[in-house]
Amino acid sequence: MKQRFNIITSTCVPLPLENVDTDQIIPARFLKATTKEGFGENLFCDWRYDKQGNKIKSFVLNDPTYSGEILVAGKNFGSGSSREHAAWAIAGYGFRVVVSSFFADIHKNNELNNFVLPVVVSESFLAELFSSIKENPKMQVEVDLPQQTITNKDTVKSEHFEISAYKKHCLMNGIDDIDFLLSNKEKIVLWEKEERM
Repeated sequence: MKQRFNIITSTCVPLPLENVDTDQIIPARFLKATTKEGFGENLFCDWRYDKQGNKIKSFVLNDPTYSGEILVAGKNFGSGSSREHAAWAIAGYGFRVVVSSFFADIHKNNELNNFVLPVVVSESFLAELFSSIKENPKMQVEVDLPQQTITNKDTVKSEHFEISAYKKHCLMNGIDDIDFLLSNKEKIVLWEKEERM
């Protein structure tokens, strides 16, 4: 069972770039791995490190000013190839929420399947978040999954976000698709018996 998702209140890491694709999230050379281990270290690898492997100080993940469990990203996050490894890297780094005004559908589902909550907000709310973080890197955002709200704690402005009832249930109970099926094993067996009659 994974960590249950309820209400997260955290500082944020801002990435105010649009059209960030999965190859930028996790470069193709890392896709040979078949387990999720170590992917967080390579999140945004080509932006985080130079060719000698040294940290690029100007990149936000290397800036100690910013930290937290929430990544705030520009519009159209996760476009490009459907690699699930991108979601592995985001989760492996320690992000539990990604906020954007638009996600590529496949990447959005990959995040949900890896217990990362993609929160879609309006472009005006996203712009305000970036502004608040820039003015006060220690500002916090509250993401309330039960109520499906996101709140900028600096301005106290909130928005409602959408999520499927099934995925909400899985996140709040710390279960994946297989866990869900196993929890309904008796019902499935009973249904099969009834269908045979």
